[in-house]
Amino acid sequence: MIAFNCDYNEGAHPRILEALIETNMEQTAGYGEDQYCREAEIIIKGLCQSPEAKVHFMVGGTQANLTVISSVLRPHQAALCAVSGHINVHETGAIEACGHKVMTVPSEDGKISAEQVIETYTLHKNDSSFEHTTQPKLVYISNPTELGTIYTKKEVEELRAACDECGMYLYLDGARLGYGLCAENNDLDLESIAKNCDVFYIGGTKVGALFGEAIVICNPALQEDFRYIMKQKGGMLAKGRLLGLQFRELFKDGLYFTMSNHAIRLAMRLKNGLAERGYKFLLDSNTNQQFVIVPDKKLEQLKEKYAYTYQEKYDEKNSVIRLCTSWATKEENVEELLSDM
Repeated sequence: MIAFNCDYNEGAHPRILEALIETNMEQTAGYGEDQYCREAEIIIKGLCQSPEAKVHFMVGGTQANLTVISSVLRPHQAALCAVSGHINVHETGAIEACGHKVMTVPSEDGKISAEQVIETYTLHKNDSSFEHTTQPKLVYISNPTELGTIYTKKEVEELRAACDECGMYLYLDGARLGYGLCAENNDLDLESIAKNCDVFYIGGTKVGALFGEAIVICNPALQEDFRYIMKQKGGMLAKGRLLGLQFRELFKDGLYFTMSNHAIRLAMRLKNGLAERGYKFLLDSNTNQQFVIVPDKKLEQLKEKYAYTYQEKYDEKNSVIRLCTSWATKEENVEELLSDM
């Protein structure tokens, strides 16, 4: 079986494993207070050009989202996102289960606009019963989105301005951030993200790490006591060095971007090759996620050999599937899939 269903089927880049083996018998402090976490934090803050930021390492994306949102919001406040946002559709209600409502706005491309933020805030503010409804306080975005689209620098800046106008926080989920930063036509970078977001995280689990996400808190008002919330939510890993060491390796000489570029190159080969063969797409994506419209009869043949993610029914005879490339995707597997398609 050849897997194109997600970008974390493989374990980790060999360099990550080598670094873990080489340091295995070292004795270090626990809970993220070791030298490897400190070194990784320094590197990340340098890349973000944000010396005042605080960096914390956690195991996974849902854990990161839950911990960040819980730390930012008061009990009566809510997170606002596109209807397809990860915290709304793919985290088993984790945010709401722990006390915060997720408010959504319609979206065709997985993104939320500054205008939607202002409209939602204004509707709440002007509601005569506003104290009887949850207060939108945090805007959640992901880059890339659940549909493989990316935000432009202008869009992020507009969201920042809208959040400032409405007294709201801007939080970016970067589970696949590497694939967004290396996408064709992308004009965002870590520095501009850090400048415009109150908090964001850099995904490692889906970009070559064994596991791990690096949370970057840029707003000083949100930094105090964050480690208390980490501990309370089960996010403070005793062997925290396992996280710091991985991120040090990912960023010390650009490995993170090398791997991301590999995934994007093969995704574009897949996208262009499918287009040449007459296939249409649900939307245009320049990242490692491609949403292809495929005849149902063809899917019956493909599932014998390939793993893919079923997205939705398109019409009576066709469905949409998601195909993902990753840091570890083999070129020959892409060519074989194109041949079979």
